[in-house]
Amino acid sequence: MITDKKGLLVIGARSLIGRRMPEAIRAAGWPEESVLYSSRQPVAKQGVILDTARPYDFQPDRTFVAVIVCAPIWLITDVLLERLVGLGMKRIIAFSSTSRLTKGASGEAAEREVVAKLAAGEATLTAFCEARGVAFTILRPTLIYDEGLDENVTRIADLIRKLGFFPVCGLAKGVRQPVHARDLATAAMQALTAKPSFNKVYNLSGGEDLTYAAMVRRIFEALGRAPVIIALPELLWRIGFFMANLVRPKRLKRNVQMVLRMNTDLWFDHSAATTDFGYRPGPFKPEFE
Repeated sequence: MITDKKGLLVIGARSLIGRRMPEAIRAAGWPEESVLYSSRQPVAKQGVILDTARPYDFQPDRTFVAVIVCAPIWLITDVLLERLVGLGMKRIIAFSSTSRLTKGASGEAAEREVVAKLAAGEATLTAFCEARGVAFTILRPTLIYDEGLDENVTRIADLIRKLGFFPVCGLAKGVRQPVHARDLATAAMQALTAKPSFNKVYNLSGGEDLTYAAMVRRIFEALGRAPVIIALPELLWRIGFFMANLVRPKRLKRNVQMVLRMNTDLWFDHSAATTDFGYRPGPFKPEFE
């Protein structure tokens, strides 16, 4: 269906995964002249602006048989998809998140809103593609990291550099599977031409299972520091966040639910992706300059 490799559009080129798409595309053997990268802001060479809220303003100089959406899946609308079909789209890959499955009952309204947006985006894509005969694949990563760019592993590293230690909730025994953005970009290219992946949804976890505390220790080691992890009881965390919300409610970007989840297993099986398109993520080995 797309073995001729004619025309590939990457939406969200400035996102974590989008930044890794050029190397994955080159590794997959797609000719560079057939690829166009788009973003809501200017991007590098071969880049164009695509505002997903105004898709008919997008007037590229070529057509696309395939599209990879690295931008948030909730930005996908019927109008955008109609525009892409008009530009030749027959195949689409989109990234969602396993948060769709883990935060639905969160005590934080903001997290529940994100889950609702993820669900709506997946539903929009699925319904449109099924009605129009476009082959789709939805990829749901676990905790994404890319050294110096992400808001997960990099944020932990920044706090370690600043404090010299890292506080956790209790034993921080919840299982995590960090996955590098590079592996996810590769997965998108693997799935793109793999017919077993057409019209399916996959959970993409990292190549290693480790507790939250073990993940933090690994980050200490990557920074060349001896791990200093301080376990604080749940009650203290709740009181601390309550007070912080009272004093600086608008500046607090994290919520207590994120801390409490340090003891919750967030484990997902990615064997279906391995079977259908060869997904093989690497172990958790962050490298910081």
